[in-house]
Amino acid sequence: MDFKNDVEAVDSLRKAYENLNNEIQKIIIGQDKIVKEVIISLFSNGHCLLVGVPGLAKTLLVNTISQVLGLQYKRIQFTPDLMPSDIIGTEILDENRHFKFIKGPLFANFILADEINRTPPKTQAALLEAMQERAITTAGINYILEKPFFVLATQNPIEQEGTYPLPEAQLDRFMFNIWVDYPSFNDEITIVKNTTSGSVTDLKKVMTAEEIIYYQNLIRKVPVNDSVIEYAVSLASKTRPSTKLAHKLANEYLNWGAGPRASQYLIIGAKTHAVLNGKYSPDIEDIKAVAHPILRHRIIKNYKAEAENITVENIIDEFLK
Repeated sequence: MDFKNDVEAVDSLRKAYENLNNEIQKIIIGQDKIVKEVIISLFSNGHCLLVGVPGLAKTLLVNTISQVLGLQYKRIQFTPDLMPSDIIGTEILDENRHFKFIKGPLFANFILADEINRTPPKTQAALLEAMQERAITTAGINYILEKPFFVLATQNPIEQEGTYPLPEAQLDRFMFNIWVDYPSFNDEITIVKNTTSGSVTDLKKVMTAEEIIYYQNLIRKVPVNDSVIEYAVSLASKTRPSTKLAHKLANEYLNWGAGPRASQYLIIGAKTHAVLNGKYSPDIEDIKAVAHPILRHRIIKNYKAEAENITVENIIDEFLK
């Protein structure tokens, strides 16, 4: 990609984001905030966990975004009997009696890990290792995954029977935890009209894998004022009970707070949020804009918070005041 300078490149990313949004909105109605958060995590080179009840078009959203980005897309339906080799791949003996590695669905750019909490820890760990290392090791051979590599996992919050909740250390590998809520009344009317009429919408591909990698590297180069970094670190520090910088609510209602990875993601997420909104450097408002999806799965409430019906969202709101 040939730009005279980084400012020109930032402007082109904002324009590309508008085109991306316009295409996605042809299919996905009224989930603008969710779409924006998924795109922020994609350009920040982080992974997403979508939490919502069934039937809210989480799978459709992922499929639509992958089509518009022209990425190789694979969907893995997580089930209790899914084995690590089912997602990584397996070795077979070929006709010449040589071992040959058959790649599994993880070898794609855009992975939908559907109902990740339905599968045992062994298989979850195989996925999470690939997310962290962006590589897979099997039979002693290390395979580097092709860039860009983006995992979007979904989780159903209501049906907890027969599930294997992700441990906190593994949740921390997701940049964003995005809540998918029911559509508004008017949006639902539009959805029903569009999906029951038999009309087919053609989606244009608006970006290539090379462009995504270029923009991910560009985001890293966006300058950040020291005061904004200090705000991000102090926000993460507020969440840690029994520490020097802990907020009084953290001491009262939390068992556990966010680690340094939260501070890193707050800055990278703020950079991307700023660029998509036409700014060349993030400010404190950009940190606040990405704080909820970054912090909500990194802070653990105690029994007192449960008893008093204090939500994680309430606590984060107080930290942001």
